[in-house]
Amino acid sequence: MTRTELLALSTLFLAGVIAAGAQFLEFVVGLDPCPLCLMQRLWVMIVGLLVCAALADNVHRGIYPLVIVSACLIGAGFSLRQLYLQSLPADAVPACGPDLAYMIDVLPFADTLRAMTFGTGSCATVDWSLFGLSLAGWALLGFAGLMLLTIGWWRTIRAAL
Repeated sequence: MTRTELLALSTLFLAGVIAAGAQFLEFVVGLDPCPLCLMQRLWVMIVGLLVCAALADNVHRGIYPLVIVSACLIGAGFSLRQLYLQSLPADAVPACGPDLAYMIDVLPFADTLRAMTFGTGSCATVDWSLFGLSLAGWALLGFAGLMLLTIGWWRTIRAAL
């Protein structure tokens, strides 16, 4: 196994751990994800699928790490948005919206997409933290870890050229 393949598999493993952790917190601990949490989870899964595509195609092609880093940056953007909402004073937090299932059933697609992208008041609530970091902070660290592994993967490809 080459170093490039090892870094790709490590990236896939970390994405799987993050996704499994999110599922554990939702279904075992009982935390309901807000719209921004769902977007972060979606981008972790997209990263995992992109790594799977790279492993199935040719892990030594340099385009895959670049696309994966882009996906990580988008996910990190959602984490930063949630951290921003969590840092707002109570009177500046946007109004809480309905849950996602209701939004999909009742609201127009554009309104649902807006809530998923910019968050609602429920995204500002910190329901769980570990070592002083909320889930959004941990997600940001997870995206940073995925980016670091992927950049290392890209550098091994570049070094082999």
